[in-house]
Amino acid sequence: MKTPNRHVLGWQIAIQEYRGNMTIVHKDGNIHKNANGLSRWPLPNDMNNPACVPEEASPQIPIEGISVTDLNTTFFEEVINSYTQDKNCSILFQ
Repeated sequence: MKTPNRHVLGWQIAIQEYRGNMTIVHKDGNIHKNANGLSRWPLPNDMNNPACVPEEASPQIPIEGISVTDLNTTFFEEVINSYTQDKNCSILFQ
């Protein structure tokens, strides 16, 4: 089996002590309507968890400034006209 996701890993950990003493039987989702506590069992997202999803490696860069540009209304009119004249985009406006 490839690396399990958190839900599968949760199941594997929870039923490991019963290995060899139980049989798992699939039950269709339409029949199985009661809540499944094991799939909602939270696991820590750390290196001890084989299904760990590492956080982004890139450092957080703070926003140093914001620039606001006031565009001429002519610009927006040109954008609107180009969309309405484009045969692929004109379908969206119908």
